[in-house]
Amino acid sequence: MDWLCRDCLEYGTADRDLDRCPRCGSPRLRSHPELFTLTTVHVDCDAFYASVEKRDNPSLRDKPLIIGGGVRGVVSTCCYIARQSGVRSAMPMFKARELCPDAVIIKPDMAKYVAVSRQIRSHMDALTPLVEPISIDEAFLDMAGTQALHKAPPAVVLARFARAVETEIGVSISVGLSHNKFLAKVASDLDKPRGFAVIGVAETLQFLAPRPISLIYGVGKVLAETLRKDGLVTIGQLQNEPPERLMRRYGETGARLARLSRGQDSRRIATDGEMKTVSSETTFFTDISSLDALSTELLKVTERLSERLKAKNIVGDTVTLKLKSTGFRLRTRARHLMIPTQLANVIYETGLSLLQREVDGTAFRLIGIGVSGIDAADGSDPADLLEPIVARKAAAERAVDRVRTRFGREAVVRGKLYKFRPAPPAEPDDDQTEGKTK
Repeated sequence: MDWLCRDCLEYGTADRDLDRCPRCGSPRLRSHPELFTLTTVHVDCDAFYASVEKRDNPSLRDKPLIIGGGVRGVVSTCCYIARQSGVRSAMPMFKARELCPDAVIIKPDMAKYVAVSRQIRSHMDALTPLVEPISIDEAFLDMAGTQALHKAPPAVVLARFARAVETEIGVSISVGLSHNKFLAKVASDLDKPRGFAVIGVAETLQFLAPRPISLIYGVGKVLAETLRKDGLVTIGQLQNEPPERLMRRYGETGARLARLSRGQDSRRIATDGEMKTVSSETTFFTDISSLDALSTELLKVTERLSERLKAKNIVGDTVTLKLKSTGFRLRTRARHLMIPTQLANVIYETGLSLLQREVDGTAFRLIGIGVSGIDAADGSDPADLLEPIVARKAAAERAVDRVRTRFGREAVVRGKLYKFRPAPPAEPDDDQTEGKTK
């Protein structure tokens, strides 16, 4: 039985399962027969935004803390004290206030969180070159072949890493260690906060069998309900179904469920690129149903999105419109572009064409726009060379960018935004970078 103390970092092999570290007596011991052979890792920061705020303001340490804001916004994240009252990420703020009226509420400070994320990423890069960020606060790591470099098994290196992040950066992380990405992600959620969980090859089927099908990523409420009606509630029931039957019944989804229910995941940890999606959205104080008002808000978030793409010198080839109705029903519509872009004008016109099809009298509380298929920008937008009209608009947009760079963002305001004066105004935009560096 391999064992590792997460406090003194002593490790070794014993002929039995130990309850405490034989060196320091700590109960924070992780024992597992495959502890020193597993190499696929998922690292997840614990209540990341809230942890950063508590680090910077110790008076918040023992108080329930919610990161979010506005009357009609949603919870970005919350600390574990607030979670004891039932508060959860993505919950409407009004509901979170009802559940935890004593909570301290702080608006997100993305610049600060990104800076901390980069510090943690630098520690990850020192462990292995195979790091796949999937959001601002989590990443996959492939530790295969690193034992000679670090002169210790991956599990020991990860325990050192977790302690270094907590002592040097001031936030805690949870580690999931397994033999593929699916199970490593599951493991990182098992023992939060400050967790270190292991799922080995030999125990995979037995571990998964009693757990709900919703544990499988991609199984949302609708699919889970469909499976429930068909008599499938636990992962073990999926394991007992012949894969061919699942494929006949659910198509490619059935094949995927058959594989993952058995703990089979062949995805490799990818490091090709920093981002998958960049987006910007805003929640309104009052619901909006008219095309004119919605298109104005769309223009606002598009300009913010374009600014971020230009600042990072990246382009995207797919535009996605996001709308959320009064009843919290979400609509997403996407369109692939022939040529990747970072231009606000191209993104806005594409988003507007998608929006026009959705305006049917429904009142919306949120609008967002995003681009995916991210790649590095190579000089000017290639569309300039193909479409004279686009070229003229692109030239005008870049001229505006130069003026704003010199004199500030408010130096030039589009006529549509200058004339429009909503009452009351929308809440501040919530900009997001999703996928590999959210």
